[in-house]
Amino acid sequence: MKEKIAFRNRDVKRVLIGVPENHKHLRVIIETDQKIIVFHEAVIANIVRGFTIVKTHPTVEAVELEMKRIKEGKGGFAEFQLIETNKNKEQIIKEMSNLI
Repeated sequence: MKEKIAFRNRDVKRVLIGVPENHKHLRVIIETDQKIIVFHEAVIANIVRGFTIVKTHPTVEAVELEMKRIKEGKGGFAEFQLIETNKNKEQIIKEMSNLI
């Protein structure tokens, strides 16, 4: 079984956001008492996109993003992207409830 990790504000010691030396893209680093988790800019951007859709769209209540390899995408975008699936909200919410 996969390890489950839940972060509450009180679990996060600090968050660093910026472009590290010798890098081109933002990183988000979350530090807890036990771990350091590093997110690449594209991951955070995709999470924010999904979060914004669910939070602001008048009918969308859940979104699943799934890793897809995009061989001929727009310039400047990574080959691997988190793309919305066609899974309906009931399926997504049921899966989330089972995973929590």
